[in-house]
Amino acid sequence: MIHSGLMLALLLAGIPIAAGQTFSVNFEAFKETPRHYICYQTPDSIRIDGKPESAWNKASWTEDFTDIEGSSKPAPLHRTRIKMLWDQQHLYIFAELTEPNAWATLRQHDTIIFQDNDFEVFIDPDGDTHQYYEMEINALNTVMDLFMPRPYRNGGGAMLNWDTKGLRTAVYVNGTLNKPGDKDQSWTVEMAIPFKALGAYRSRAVPEDGGLWRINFSRVQWQTDIVNDQYVKKPRTPEYNWVWSPQGIINMHAPERWGYLQFSTSSTPVTFKEPATVAARNVLWEVYYRQQQYRRQHRQYAKDAATLGLTELPLAPAIEATSSQFTASVKDAGFETVINQEGKITSRHE
Repeated sequence: MIHSGLMLALLLAGIPIAAGQTFSVNFEAFKETPRHYICYQTPDSIRIDGKPESAWNKASWTEDFTDIEGSSKPAPLHRTRIKMLWDQQHLYIFAELTEPNAWATLRQHDTIIFQDNDFEVFIDPDGDTHQYYEMEINALNTVMDLFMPRPYRNGGGAMLNWDTKGLRTAVYVNGTLNKPGDKDQSWTVEMAIPFKALGAYRSRAVPEDGGLWRINFSRVQWQTDIVNDQYVKKPRTPEYNWVWSPQGIINMHAPERWGYLQFSTSSTPVTFKEPATVAARNVLWEVYYRQQQYRRQHRQYAKDAATLGLTELPLAPAIEATSSQFTASVKDAGFETVINQEGKITSRHE
């Protein structure tokens, strides 16, 4: 698997990615349930300065980040956690990244920020895995943001000319940035993401009470040495990839694996409500991955689940297929959910 940032760098450089490389799937890795977070509406104005002002006391921390592949891998070396709030204009994010050696080098907007240690946000408001957003930030408060019409695995290309208009960010370093020889505590990131900026490719981006988005967060962490009193990345050493909701694969551009963000206007705690279509979607994603493997081997898509080796699914999918296209659908819980060869998944009331 290719790390999301590396994949982006390869594509921007015009370097081809081997066909099927993003479809080598270990199905056992997908057993972990995506995490969820209740995001409460705040009546308070939030000053974006990178520091945890009193308004953030009303928001709970997420679980600590884990390895991108899940709990079977070693726990991260440093703690990462986040809080979220919202109002009618913005989604607010506060992230705390513990860090003994705070460093950053990149200062130009839309450069490949993951070449530094960074914090990344991925947002898919309607959960169809297409038309989603990515934002990356380093300890110098340098931002890279982009729009994805669809994932790289489906021929999508990063639109780096898209900017999150009105985005406000701030970083605070609890220590000394780029000063080897001392021990830092952390760096914190604060973001105000305008809903209006996320509405450019859809009719509505402002959430409603009880609304669900798909969202995930990533932290890229490099190992460093000190050379001439400067931090330098250890040569031939891969980066760590730590995330909020485990992906099961080393690829952030699998939006179906992201966590759930549930919006609430309540002033008292509410319970997370799993989507009614989750069982259907789980079945369809297994069909999707099996179809990609089958087509690589047979140069066509399978016309039924049995051909894919899926004979004991909890819900029976209806499949229509040609050599180059397929759709699979499941009817359950009053919805019909459909997925196609590009991994776009939608649900509608029957």
